[in-house]
Amino acid sequence: MRRFFLLLPVLMLLGCNEAGQSKETKISSDTDVFTYVDPNIGTAHSRWFFYTPASVPFGMAKLGPSTNGSYGNAYGWDAVGYDSRHHSIEGFANLHEFQVGGFLFAAMTGELKTVPGTLEDPDSGYRSRFKRENEVAQPGYYKVLLDDYNITAELTATKRVGFQRYHFPESGDAYVIMDIGNELGESGEVKDAYVSYDKENQSVEGWVITYPKYVQKYQPEGEVKMFFSAMIDTPPLTVGTFQGEEQFPGETDRQGKGVGIYLGFETKQDDRVEVKTGFSYTSLENARNNLMQEARDLDFAKAKKAAQITWRKELNKIRLTDTSTVNKTKFYTGLFHALLGRGLASDINGQFPQNDGSVGQIPLDENGIPEYAFYNTDSVWGAFWNLTQLWTLVWPEYYNDFVQTHLEVYKNSGWLGDGLANSKFVSGVGTNFVGLIIASAYQAGIRDYDTNLAFRAAYENEVRYHNRNEGAGKTDLKNFIEKGYVSQINGMDTNPEGSGFSASHTLEYSYSSFAVAQLAKALGKEREYKELMKLSRNWENIYDEKSDFIRPRLASGEFLKDFDPFAPWKGFQEGNAWQYTFYVPHTPKRLVHKMGEEKFVKRLDSIFRVSEKTKFGGEDIDAFAGIKYLYNQGNQPNLHIAWLFNYTDRPWLTQKWVRKICNNFYGTEEVHGYGYGQDEDQGQLGAWYVMSSMGLFDVKGLTGLRPSFQFGSPMFERIQIENGYGNTINITTENNKPGNYYIQSVTLNGKAYHQKEIPLETLKSGANLHFVMGDTPNKDLFRK
Repeated sequence: MRRFFLLLPVLMLLGCNEAGQSKETKISSDTDVFTYVDPNIGTAHSRWFFYTPASVPFGMAKLGPSTNGSYGNAYGWDAVGYDSRHHSIEGFANLHEFQVGGFLFAAMTGELKTVPGTLEDPDSGYRSRFKRENEVAQPGYYKVLLDDYNITAELTATKRVGFQRYHFPESGDAYVIMDIGNELGESGEVKDAYVSYDKENQSVEGWVITYPKYVQKYQPEGEVKMFFSAMIDTPPLTVGTFQGEEQFPGETDRQGKGVGIYLGFETKQDDRVEVKTGFSYTSLENARNNLMQEARDLDFAKAKKAAQITWRKELNKIRLTDTSTVNKTKFYTGLFHALLGRGLASDINGQFPQNDGSVGQIPLDENGIPEYAFYNTDSVWGAFWNLTQLWTLVWPEYYNDFVQTHLEVYKNSGWLGDGLANSKFVSGVGTNFVGLIIASAYQAGIRDYDTNLAFRAAYENEVRYHNRNEGAGKTDLKNFIEKGYVSQINGMDTNPEGSGFSASHTLEYSYSSFAVAQLAKALGKEREYKELMKLSRNWENIYDEKSDFIRPRLASGEFLKDFDPFAPWKGFQEGNAWQYTFYVPHTPKRLVHKMGEEKFVKRLDSIFRVSEKTKFGGEDIDAFAGIKYLYNQGNQPNLHIAWLFNYTDRPWLTQKWVRKICNNFYGTEEVHGYGYGQDEDQGQLGAWYVMSSMGLFDVKGLTGLRPSFQFGSPMFERIQIENGYGNTINITTENNKPGNYYIQSVTLNGKAYHQKEIPLETLKSGANLHFVMGDTPNKDLFRK
């Protein structure tokens, strides 16, 4: 398949307008989508990979400022990197992925310092104070004034090449620092590193080998390698290496933990030094090749133009017309985060890191172009309620490559990896929904891969438990298959005897079994279909009929005593029974029937009435804020339940509560962006807003034989979607004033429409949907 973010020809670049690239540039709010993208939204307590404005969609080179990325990461998921509450920058990191972080570059003047220093004492290192009014962050571009040195730093990128440009003051002691061998973000401890300067080519090259926390847990023999090759446009007057505070003037190469290199310059006012750096996860040779192939003829200005043209093109695949600047800002900022994606990990020649440490090769087409790309990926826990639905609708080619990525790991290792860092297993939550993701892609018609291999991988992921690799998650799967549920054990461990998260795992495995059962059905595999459908009903074995709660069950068969439905972490991973009892997305009507429709609606509606007071997720600045609450929009297990009213006789409550969540949980501030410091997980919460504000969502995660989207409450006057199939979807609304949450009527291509959902195939073919909205429910709309 063809790549869709190709570098544009230089002649085209030279004819383009650079509108919207800085605060000094006048931009038209009517035409420039950048007006509505604010990367700084939600940057308080944000994860390592969240803030990378200088990047292109789904790219490898993801550059951004770091305020505390060098501080370490005790658990592997701590919120380090960039925090809007900090007032100094230690440098600019080049690679940001889940469990991947590397290569901190910085600039300074005066006495040379080779450690980053601390937030409390910026003068203890090369970090610098800065003011927010001197900061510009846009898709594809970042700029800031480093106050302590009067240096203006700028960042941009192509797919695999990062660009940094420093504007220096007059100084006899100006430096560019490349800190290579120290822990950064989620990288984990450094095992080894190397850096070298080549005077003849005016280049710096190196590598670092890291041991992330999640690799330590899920693939202890593994490690993550990163390589770089940088070109400097200005010859330095001095060169030296360092390890920590120890400096080695005149030395041009050094190996070991903590190594780095500095380049010294004598500058006049406004002298610029540009560094462009190719990256690779396979070799130095490929880092050089990526640099040459993507950026041989590019300087900073041309690269910036190319990056911002790409961003405008991709963001404008969904065009909004509306009077609300706030809602458009939420929408496009959420879309921006969704398009940052799980980043590219393959080289321009198609080579990529294999799970076993070797280098793999993607097949090349007749023109020598790789047939697909390989990506790093966080766990896909919950991604089927946001990212994959968005990819299916607008970016199916990326989704296809995402499937190919996981199949490559399966071929090499024998297992589907729940999360991947350079192909190494980083399972995250210890469950594995990759089989579901594959099944959903197939049902959506995204099938440019070996479908027999895909089924085998997905099927084994649901039923194969002998000698199961911990990196594939589901180490309690034997329990689920043989007993019909996962047994509750003490603590927070998961093993073949059961899990401390037994109830939530039983629910999740039931859902994924259903998804792969539908894939089996579509492929005519009746035996596997029946086997998996039986497993998909296991959730009923932990449904407590007396309380109408999902309840952990012991190996003896008894329900857990002293049961508290508010208690998180006791039978439920990152949530509680109030939240997880609604986690039956594959058969919501069955759940409604078991609880009784009247009780189901009253309980769910009351949950939202109470949760509205805390903006639907808690107001603590914490990734796990809300897990003791009735509802938590800030974490994956709850993302479908506002849509469950569509499976009752009161679908208008979905329209009401989804709209209120969009209005109140999401904000446009640095602290209140995606809740309050919530775990946005590489675009998931942003993509949820995008889909929900368009009024389209599928509770089943597009896993049904004929997938469809349920209707919510479209928020905008007009939405025009260039879908990924060459057609256009137009969604228009009438009388859509604030407070008019409720659908009064729907027309599809000019004809009255009375269904609660619309088939994916209809949307793929192009459609015109028109909604008339009002302030009271039309209770008969979907009964006709």
